[in-house]
Amino acid sequence: MKSNVGGIDKILRIVVGLALIAMAATGTIGVWGYLGVVPLLTGLFNFCPAYPLLGISTCGIKKDA
Repeated sequence: MKSNVGGIDKILRIVVGLALIAMAATGTIGVWGYLGVVPLLTGLFNFCPAYPLLGISTCGIKKDA
């Protein structure tokens, strides 16, 4: 599993995921807020399964040493 989620993308995914889960847990939004687990996990694992299908990567270019 090659990393394809970069810095800002990672932070946004984690923040949005935690916010959705917190709002679902407090009853502010419906149960669908627990879908925040998806962006949270993709942010924590630095991998988004949809990105390879779309040919996207927000990681910086890695140079060979």
